[in-house]
Amino acid sequence: MAGGLTEKQFACRVYDSLQALSCPLVQDLYLQEEESMLELLCCPSALRTDILTWICRRINPKFGTSEAMSAESKDPDDLEKTEIAAMSQELMLCKADDLDLIKGKASPQRQLGFLEQLLSLVSGSSGHRTDAEALLCEVFAAENLPHLRQMLQPALDPWPAHVEALYEVPESALKPGEEFPDVFDLLQSTQTQLEQLQSKCDFLNSAEENPAALSPSSLRLAAGDLQQQMMTFSHLYETDLRVYCSREPPNFSAETDLFQRVQQQLLACNTELEMQKEICEASGCVSEEVKGLQTQPRYWSRGEKHTLPDQLEELSQRVENIASQRHT
Repeated sequence: MAGGLTEKQFACRVYDSLQALSCPLVQDLYLQEEESMLELLCCPSALRTDILTWICRRINPKFGTSEAMSAESKDPDDLEKTEIAAMSQELMLCKADDLDLIKGKASPQRQLGFLEQLLSLVSGSSGHRTDAEALLCEVFAAENLPHLRQMLQPALDPWPAHVEALYEVPESALKPGEEFPDVFDLLQSTQTQLEQLQSKCDFLNSAEENPAALSPSSLRLAAGDLQQQMMTFSHLYETDLRVYCSREPPNFSAETDLFQRVQQQLLACNTELEMQKEICEASGCVSEEVKGLQTQPRYWSRGEKHTLPDQLEELSQRVENIASQRHT
């Protein structure tokens, strides 16, 4: 259980989170019993699917606008659940084929945990936006519109006459820099340094040529990508890397001569292996040469080539014939 809560208490907490985010699908239900909240959030129903869709659209306003996925499925309900599963996989909350969790067929504890993780993303990305919306609603309320018009188009001069007279100085009375020479010199030197710095920054010049490079939409997109990568790395660090990062560093031995002796022995072993390799290659060459002498005809005798064994046999017969002729 999450924090020692029962399933009903956990469902009540998730239901309260939905109401705190002003979910229109639960505002008119007025559920009081925890059993009813658990049934709403953990049993398969069209209302539960609509709640998941509303949460996904609060996280990503472009959710459900994919034309490619709409062409693949003819059933809108299955398509919507498939898109929810795909988005949950991108948020690393479940797998894309884990449709039991999306349809409400998984265990209540797992479903409630999944919903709470989705709602945390909504509150984390839209909390300040909710405060801003409340402020705008208050400013542009019907009872405050007269005050707003008066602020935008004041009927009276906000400065009294005696105060305004103090600021009416003839243009020819003072020249730039005469009243505060030190401040004027400082501003001029600062402007010169800024111009030199701008000439050294190539990316600022390219940004002027291409204003869209640093547009608010591009910066917003880059910030969103950075947040997604940070969330992915945080999840990877918590699941896989934390165990390795918390290990103590290894202790290295101070006896460096041991490594030197091992290196010398390894070098000697490599030298012997190279010698053995050369011996094997030389032995193979000698064997091939001997085999060629025994099998290839290389020696001429009586107008024909003969092999070495045949030539030796012929010589042996001639010696025997000569020896027998001498004895006779």
